[in-house]
Amino acid sequence: MTGFNTRAIHGGQKGKNPNNALNPPIFQTSTFVFDSIDHANKVMSFESDDYVYTRGNNPTLRLFENRMAELEHGKGAVAFASGMAAISSVIFSLLRPYERIIVHKTLYGSTFTVVTELLPKYNIEYKIVDLTNLEELKEAIDESTKVVYFETPSNPDLSIIDIKGVSDIAKKHGIKVVVDNTFATPYFQNPLLLGADIVVHSATKYICGHGDVVGGVAISKDEDYIHYLKFAYMCEFGGVMSPFNAWLLLRGLKTLGLRMKQHEENAIEVANFLNNHPKVESVLYPGLVDFKGHQIAKKQMKGFGAMISFEVKGGLDSAIKFVEGLKLAQLAVSLGDCETLVQLPAAITHRGYPREKLAEFGLTESMVRISIGLEDKEDIIKDLDQALELI
Repeated sequence: MTGFNTRAIHGGQKGKNPNNALNPPIFQTSTFVFDSIDHANKVMSFESDDYVYTRGNNPTLRLFENRMAELEHGKGAVAFASGMAAISSVIFSLLRPYERIIVHKTLYGSTFTVVTELLPKYNIEYKIVDLTNLEELKEAIDESTKVVYFETPSNPDLSIIDIKGVSDIAKKHGIKVVVDNTFATPYFQNPLLLGADIVVHSATKYICGHGDVVGGVAISKDEDYIHYLKFAYMCEFGGVMSPFNAWLLLRGLKTLGLRMKQHEENAIEVANFLNNHPKVESVLYPGLVDFKGHQIAKKQMKGFGAMISFEVKGGLDSAIKFVEGLKLAQLAVSLGDCETLVQLPAAITHRGYPREKLAEFGLTESMVRISIGLEDKEDIIKDLDQALELI
């Protein structure tokens, strides 16, 4: 098998592009035509790989899906209009009324809302567990459990969950394991190789890398499941990615390896700076040797990523003063862009969590989350330092 960067540039492509173009074209069309009724029948019955309608298949989307499948070591992928379209479609595709999903206690805010507010409306049960404790997972499983879902590293406390450990337990009970690999990316981590059944990404983040696309993708080794997910859920729910966005994501993938390498290099320097700063209470970053999940991260990841969360001394008031005092880093949701982005999760992306129970979910009101960008690390650190001096 070729290396990661080669696959990120060439993966999933069969033959030359039309008219010998270096880059694949954007097939910006809603509809595809047939040569005959017989041709239409063959396409509609999947006897042909030709196309009908972009909501089901499109050459630009198919190339993006094939490339993501290669990078995650899957057999197929489904592109979605957003990360949440991918996450919610996968969850609904795996569960029926009165079945249960087990999730890690710390999740992205919208995923938490889907699990705790939307699923119960369809009589689907959930249980929140600390999946860093495998014994707690074992105790939580019952006959109704069909799915275990988690992020690793998790958003925003960077919890590291043993993917192989969870998968080994789940397989004994016939339970599907779904891993959100957005923070790590396929450059640093491949959950399917560790036993997971399905991987999801918010492609909006590092896969794109430039803050100009909203998209999602799900990947699996099970080709039948991928076909089912695409045509029974993505098509029917209608969360289709646009061909233009798929083309932009293909462009972003070409530099994913290079970007992640630099993101991580910057993040390690920033984490060490914060860890030694007198106005910082604590730092959460998998690359720090005293971080709780450091050893598991070393075992299952090729690098530690570029997301850092931390607490400043003085609580919420100090945290607000810090984020509002930044000049280079920008206050914004999202992550994985070239720019360094900062936010307070409890006030922005995770505001759906109940205020009185934040500690149970690994959150605090004053937690600061930084997505370390690609600026010169000296400039990032200088900006953080001047903002900390305002406290």
